[in-house]
Amino acid sequence: MSMNDPVADLLTRIRNAHQAKHDRVDVPASKLKTEVCRILKEEGFVRNVRVLPGEPVAVLRIFLRYSEMGEPAISHVTRVSRPGRRVYRGAKEIKPVRNGLGLGIISTSQGVLSDRQARAQGIGGEVLCELW
Repeated sequence: MSMNDPVADLLTRIRNAHQAKHDRVDVPASKLKTEVCRILKEEGFVRNVRVLPGEPVAVLRIFLRYSEMGEPAISHVTRVSRPGRRVYRGAKEIKPVRNGLGLGIISTSQGVLSDRQARAQGIGGEVLCELW
């Protein structure tokens, strides 16, 4: 079965693993998914990310973060730009997610950046997802 939206699949697997209280989740790796997970790690939404070599496809192992009370670090995930409807924003149109408490992930000409980084560098691009 072909996958039309690999980023949505990544976000859904993370959401499902959080709901099932898993410690980690494995996802087929790609450059885009690796960059999205790098942003999630930099912003503190996941503990760690590792790329495990494999055949025919490498595996991206994501270690999930929970609070001391067992609450997941990611409580809401929204895929903004989809294959059927791409959403692009200029640098001045990128707004903070939940007044800066959330995270927007943006694919730019300079690579995949968080919304904060894109605003600071004055770069717009495709808004991949928003989470908090």
